[in-house]
Amino acid sequence: HAHSLSLPLSLLPSLSHSVSLLQLYENFVEEIDAIDNGISQWDGEPRYAMTTNLSARVGHLNPRWNDKSQDTEEGFKKAMEMVGTEFLDRVDFYQRSWLPARAQVEEAVRTRAEVDPSGEVVVLGQGGCPWKEHLFSLEEELAMETPIKFVLYPDQSSQWRVQCVPAGLHTFQNRLSLLEEWRGVRDEALSSLSGIPDCIFVHASGFIGGNRTKEGALEMARRTLRAVADATPANGS
Repeated sequence: HAHSLSLPLSLLPSLSHSVSLLQLYENFVEEIDAIDNGISQWDGEPRYAMTTNLSARVGHLNPRWNDKSQDTEEGFKKAMEMVGTEFLDRVDFYQRSWLPARAQVEEAVRTRAEVDPSGEVVVLGQGGCPWKEHLFSLEEELAMETPIKFVLYPDQSSQWRVQCVPAGLHTFQNRLSLLEEWRGVRDEALSSLSGIPDCIFVHASGFIGGNRTKEGALEMARRTLRAVADATPANGS
């Protein structure tokens, strides 16, 4: 086991970022600790049983009550290997995926005023980056008064998407959807309707749109923000 023990020691120093350590605790260690200490995940009766989590799988490695041998050593070794493998996999995820995503979103948030003076649009330099969790936590950490409404990023074909920020992590409601008259319209018809060149589509629900250029996607966000501003009565009027 010397080799397996040396691996986490080499990984953990690079994971010293307090946020990532908190994530590792909340998404791996905490549930094991709570189960071990008999702390229920909910009040009342659960709707279904969970018997495949890590703690349960470790428990299944114990000898059966009626096995001739009650030696736990073999099961303990299997448990050490299983838990160690999953722990290292989670460390690797936070080091090589979660932290780079947070860094990209944080850079986009901090430079948002360079994208649009409203501060309500951010641009990610790489598509596929999981941004929602990071965006919400950064808004809270930075005590941002104006919430971000749109996220721009390139897709796999090097075209651009403009996606609405949802009202929360687990809702399909948007803080601000793309203009209603654009929804379900595509290509040249959308460009003609919006007056924005190179449009590709706006989803029927208004949560996302596409444009062949970054400038075009940004203009789709700006036009939506402007329409809302124009429809909002000025203070005192």
